[in-house]
Amino acid sequence: MRRQALVFAGPGRVEIVEEELGPPTAGQVLVRTRASAISAGTELLVYRGELPTDRPLDESLPALADARFGFPARYGYAAVGEVAAVGAGVPDQWLGRRVFGLQPHASAFVAPLEEVLEVPAGLDAERAALFASMETAVNLVLDGAPRLGERVAVVGQGVVGLLATSLLARFPLETLVVVDAVEARARRGLGQGAHAAVTTVAEARAALGNTGVARAALGADLTFELTGDPAALDVALALTGDEGRVVVGSFYGTKRAAVDLGAHFHRGRLTLVSSQVSRLPPALSGRWDRARRRAVAWDALPRVDVAALVTHRFALGRAAEAYARLAAGPKEALQVLFTYE
Repeated sequence: MRRQALVFAGPGRVEIVEEELGPPTAGQVLVRTRASAISAGTELLVYRGELPTDRPLDESLPALADARFGFPARYGYAAVGEVAAVGAGVPDQWLGRRVFGLQPHASAFVAPLEEVLEVPAGLDAERAALFASMETAVNLVLDGAPRLGERVAVVGQGVVGLLATSLLARFPLETLVVVDAVEARARRGLGQGAHAAVTTVAEARAALGNTGVARAALGADLTFELTGDPAALDVALALTGDEGRVVVGSFYGTKRAAVDLGAHFHRGRLTLVSSQVSRLPPALSGRWDRARRRAVAWDALPRVDVAALVTHRFALGRAAEAYARLAAGPKEALQVLFTYE
């Protein structure tokens, strides 16, 4: 069959190519895509040419594990569609089932059956397209390990930040404060269950209760840095109290963070925790695996207000417009979806 596929042709330039897609072979399925979600953080790094070239595009994604970054490039990992054909050895019962695939943006794709996930009943294609972001948010919370009565700050209210906020709001925290320089984004955090939404460090410190409390209670116990902006790591450190933890979920690509690791960091004995969805927290590996994490992410998706997250939809043929809108800044666009006829 013929398909359309998105190609990053050069810095700031995307193209849609028409190409032949062969039938599924043994153990494979052919999927017609209905929706795919742009992961604004990582995909804007691809769009701008800011990914490292010395490592595979993503070792955790079979579709990208053997490819190193360089133009032209194909990217994306949140495609939802229906199984249109099956290869030898795949039961016909899979025909017509809705599945999720960690696949680059395209109107159809072929993948081994074990590399697609059946979408639970009741989830439409747009909600299911948020699965990868929700799984990332689940992993962030597992890495952060929030505790009873803690003060928690989330810096960055993009899609992953908002989903992480929605999960954290289910914990018995003393306070949950979200921080985003864009006021409209910060306010969205309130809709996900945050107790306070602010735009500056000073406001965040006040919301975290830094006035008139014992020194041991100053600052956040746990802070998440989820902006994708290296400068925000200093903000996260500044908001975190002595012996607090900072979970860094942002991927900066080739950008570097000028971080102040001075007296507050060292004397306060702050802990920096890296979090990436390709690996589970080592301390949980005895009882958690990807299947369990995925089940938690699927269970969390029905609770999310998709209308509060999805701000734009574009047909794949308008991909250049979609990325230009995201690259222009975060004031308007949040979750951008590609739709397919």
